[in-house]
Amino acid sequence: MQKVRPKKNLGQHFLIDLDIARRIADTVDACPDIPVLEVGPGMGVLTQYLLPKERDLRVVEIDGESVAYLNAHFPQLRQQIIAGDFLRMDLSSLFQGKPFVLTGNYPYDISTQIFFHMLDYREYIPCCTGMIQREVALRIASEPGTKAYGILSVMIQAWYDVEYLFTVDEHVFNPPPKVKSAVIRMTRNKVTDLGCDEKLFRRVVKTAFNQRRKMLRVSLKPLFTDYPASQQFFTHEMMTRRPEQLSVAEFVELTNRVAEELKVKN
Repeated sequence: MQKVRPKKNLGQHFLIDLDIARRIADTVDACPDIPVLEVGPGMGVLTQYLLPKERDLRVVEIDGESVAYLNAHFPQLRQQIIAGDFLRMDLSSLFQGKPFVLTGNYPYDISTQIFFHMLDYREYIPCCTGMIQREVALRIASEPGTKAYGILSVMIQAWYDVEYLFTVDEHVFNPPPKVKSAVIRMTRNKVTDLGCDEKLFRRVVKTAFNQRRKMLRVSLKPLFTDYPASQQFFTHEMMTRRPEQLSVAEFVELTNRVAEELKVKN
């Protein structure tokens, strides 16, 4: 069977450096003894190094040509190949409700969506590893006060400890992407309750970063279109800062302040 043709509409860039594939596969060892789900295995360059780990392994692939290739070249995996869209999967029952490691050479175009889907099922995913666009990896791992710090940084760091592991050059892919890649690992922290309304937290974070160069007293005004906030609310010291200057804990505090203000208005 011929090799799979990379498809631009699926954002496919096939890794061809076997040493890097092995190093990515080894990142799952930080969470031993639990199943592994690989997203977007393509032709199995990463899969071949996950199989010898003798863990319950499943792979999810949306590309029919890749599914056929995997079935032909990895017969031992045939019952574990899921032909479908990861973003539409109910992950709670994937391994009979058991926790698992999420890994893969993630498609650049949907990596952010993949991680938001992971957050929806965070109680089942104590560890997530893999390769993504370097720019996205830097955003996820960045600290408050940096230009890369944003929505993705806050939302993921609220629930996971992030490690930027190593950078990957363009020439190890077919076709080579126009950007560098990076391998990261996200390990679930001990937070079980943010200490605020989670839906409102997401709304506050997204609203604040929609105007990231503005002070919070300006960027948060869309939260109060129906009922204008009190003047006192916007005079708090925090309102003179920009969203990129707030830690996760401070966003939690801000969310509680917004919740209290909305309660008063209603």
